[in-house]
Amino acid sequence: MTAMEVLAGLAVVLALEGLLYAAFPGAMRRALATLALQPPERLRMAGLGVAVVAVMAATLLVRA
Repeated sequence: MTAMEVLAGLAVVLALEGLLYAAFPGAMRRALATLALQPPERLRMAGLGVAVVAVMAATLLVRA
């Protein structure tokens, strides 16, 4: 996986996030409010889990 592929993937993620905010601003606001109420340890574990799955998926997709 090259740096350009990683940057392209990041650009896609940011575009999708922007589309979610544009299409569903109220739902995104509620989601952020819910996240703000979560304990740090829960956020840390969820973030780590998502990161591991995302890296594995990206690696599999690039090698396919």
